[in-house]
Amino acid sequence: MEGYVTPFLVKKIMSPKEKNNSQDTTSAEAISFGFDRSTDERSLALFLSCFADQKLLDTLLPRLEDNEILQVVDFITGLMHKHLNEKEYHRLFLSE
Repeated sequence: MEGYVTPFLVKKIMSPKEKNNSQDTTSAEAISFGFDRSTDERSLALFLSCFADQKLLDTLLPRLEDNEILQVVDFITGLMHKHLNEKEYHRLFLSE
């Protein structure tokens, strides 16, 4: 499977071997998809962490259309509904 790297996020494309040897797991340069499941999971976690940055949200959210806000909420809620049971949802998402 050929890896996919979002050019928006990455300055340098690293091979899977370079990625495994890289100590940098906090910058957007560490984000790439399609190499293997483990890399995809780490990349998604970092991508979501970058997305949740308050400065980014302060800039992006006022620019979203109402329907885009609802689409994001519906998509994330749907993923949680599909992959978490009720107890996990309350414990992990709602911190109850």
